Amino acid sequence: MNTTRTFEVGGLLSSMSARGVEKQLAQLPGVAAVQANAVAGTASVSFDPERISADAVRRAIEECGYHCAGESVPNHLCTPHAAHDHAHSHAQDHAHPPGPEAGAHAPAHDHGGAAHMANATPAGPGTQPAATKGHAMDHGAMDSMAHEMGHGAGMDARGMARDMRNRFWICLAFTVPIFLYAPMGMAFIKLVPPFGLELNLWLFLLASGAVIYPAWPFFVAAARALRNGVLNMAVLVVLSVGTGYLFSVGATFFFKGAQFYEAVAVLLVFILLGHWLEMRARAGASEAIRALMDLAPPKATVFRNGAELTVATADVLLGDVVIVRPGDKIPVDGEVLEGGSLVDESMLTGESMPVKKAVGSTVIGATINKSGSFRYRATKVGADTALAQIVKLVQQAQNSKAPAQLLADRASQWLVLVAFLIGVSTFVAWYFVLGQPVLLALTLTITVFVIACPDALGLATPMAVMVGTGLGAMNGILFKNASALEDATRLDVVIFDKTGTLTLGQPDVVDVALADGVTQDHLLRIAASVEKLSEHPLALAILKRAGALPLASVSEFTNIDGQGTQAVIDGRLALLGNSRLMQDKGVALGALAADSQRLQGQGRTVVHVAHGGTLIGLIAIADAVRPTSAQTIEALHAKGVQVAMLTGDNRATAERIASELGIDIVYADVLPGDKAAKVRELQAQGKKVGMVGDGVNDAPALTQADVGFAIGAGTDVAMESADVVLMKSDPFDIVGAIALSRATLRKMHQNLAWAVGYNVIAFPLAAGVFYPFTISPEVAALAMSGSSALVAINALLLKRTRLTGIRRVSPAAPIERAPAGAQAPPRAA
Repeated sequence: MNTTRTFEVGGLLSSMSARGVEKQLAQLPGVAAVQANAVAGTASVSFDPERISADAVRRAIEECGYHCAGESVPNHLCTPHAAHDHAHSHAQDHAHPPGPEAGAHAPAHDHGGAAHMANATPAGPGTQPAATKGHAMDHGAMDSMAHEMGHGAGMDARGMARDMRNRFWICLAFTVPIFLYAPMGMAFIKLVPPFGLELNLWLFLLASGAVIYPAWPFFVAAARALRNGVLNMAVLVVLSVGTGYLFSVGATFFFKGAQFYEAVAVLLVFILLGHWLEMRARAGASEAIRALMDLAPPKATVFRNGAELTVATADVLLGDVVIVRPGDKIPVDGEVLEGGSLVDESMLTGESMPVKKAVGSTVIGATINKSGSFRYRATKVGADTALAQIVKLVQQAQNSKAPAQLLADRASQWLVLVAFLIGVSTFVAWYFVLGQPVLLALTLTITVFVIACPDALGLATPMAVMVGTGLGAMNGILFKNASALEDATRLDVVIFDKTGTLTLGQPDVVDVALADGVTQDHLLRIAASVEKLSEHPLALAILKRAGALPLASVSEFTNIDGQGTQAVIDGRLALLGNSRLMQDKGVALGALAADSQRLQGQGRTVVHVAHGGTLIGLIAIADAVRPTSAQTIEALHAKGVQVAMLTGDNRATAERIASELGIDIVYADVLPGDKAAKVRELQAQGKKVGMVGDGVNDAPALTQADVGFAIGAGTDVAMESADVVLMKSDPFDIVGAIALSRATLRKMHQNLAWAVGYNVIAFPLAAGVFYPFTISPEVAALAMSGSSALVAINALLLKRTRLTGIRRVSPAAPIERAPAGAQAPPRAA
């Protein structure tokens, strides 16, 4: 059975570099699918652990020429102070043959990084993480690989941005004197080279300083790309900068001719400036995943062998007793054993009010304890925690590719080849056919190589997907793949499963009818006094409504199957149940008969309450509608989306809910196995259908739908079957998901239109088709870099777009999964 893991890939310069990694890893035995993302610096690999290990995948990434620290996992799976290299694992390759879970190590714990890695599979539940078992590692061993890395080993987007900035300033420092000593069109500046050197030799020395170190990442990336069988942006940069530099060197030492030193240096300045801005934008796109990585605390206090110990969060074992004090972050998921507190779960619910926790309550890792102290048993650790699962889900979504991106990737690959052919053809046409000077022909050729960079086309969709999925994660909306992000924009109908989705999935008192002379408190006191001895969900609803009312003592409590209950209160018989119970016990409904019929006709469960042989009132109970359900349906209608409801309830109950909420289509009396058939029925009408559900019996319908939305408090089966997970269990997040999808798709289309339009205009301009109107290589470099930066910045503007259902929050509080709630069984009315 295949498993999917996300690996760090350091040093990806462009989307085509990522394509090279995909191409090489896909050839490995046991690898089923690979999706690499240059923006995130990661690759999601689906592989068979029986045929290839995670460590073997990591080694294969390094063989492609990229640094890989292993799997990208949250901070709480990493061990502090462990060395961030692979010396030990390389040494062990001969001692331990590859196999599942081979070679697990963890890197340094770094709150500042964009991703925090562990060298292989995170420790499973109840196991000591391999990284904590005392492997000695040599940090210097990475130098053997670092010398061939253009940016250095293991850099994330922010590190690459800093490195590109430094190279830009170095290049600029050498370019300024080149420009002054060999002024372009400014002959009034006459500077004499120092030390009596010839001008061309002096310019060669300056140009070498401006080119060799600053352009090194492009040379390395081009070599990797060719080795991996792809053509990318770096190949074009090397062709343009390298051609101009080598031709100038030849003109300096070997033959008579014009030199390009100043043009090459200025060209590289603009290229480096553009890529610096692009890398900064990439780092901004990954803010959401970095915030998720940083959530869990690095340390935990556990009670072992009669003593308190402070251990790394990665070392907390399944079943450990964890101690939490006021102000602490909860390290892993668990169940409270002793004590109580208020816990800030704003990352879970979006609400600022803390949640009360007592013995038996569920707590979730990375939430914040506000007041008291408590102890809890760890029930989910390592890769099984809610935080780890969310990080994995978001990473896989960001690495997945929308249909538009697959097309753009193929177009980018061909664009490089087309640019090379057009560049060669330009030189041949201008030099050999038209007989123009070599200087003009070579200038136009270099301009073609520069301006045709496919980086903007390659970045167009992954940048938008990165920002869109990250913004969704910060709002508790987890898209599991980019296709779902795109498909959600086309929905015509959204079907809601009623129970647990539009409703809370638990009974609640919704109405009360009183006999003459009876107060509501008296009615609830009698009913709650009897029901306190029952565990039925309807009894719990009555007790909840009674609240803190003083209850009477009860004797002779009896449960009457199919009818209700009875007991003696204050020396008189109290009856609670349906109308048949009243009839059997000879209690007349009197003036409340009409109310009983009315409430039952509205689909309510009516509890008749009698005391001393007289009916004193009616309590109507129903599955309570979620507070945001009506607002959700209204907002969907405003977006032109129809709303349907599926329920196994009878028609009367279904129609009541539908009328209350304004639902367009009602499917009542639907058996669990027929839900998928209702989805197919709408699809057969040519409609794109979204399905929202939370239960096991919703899984087939979620799979059948064009887009399946799982309520976060639902079952694991429903969440696995769905394309989008709503972590806050709020139906209004459907509106946010659709709004975010549409906004993201707009950004994708804008970016693609710009990238395609840019290249359509750029090629003829660069090739001199409109001669004598031409553009210089420097202007071409500015246009090329500017187009890539523009695409990246346009995607980042999505963060500032006002969207219904999406809060523009800081990347500090993503949403965790809500604890599952029990669904009440039906009770006879």
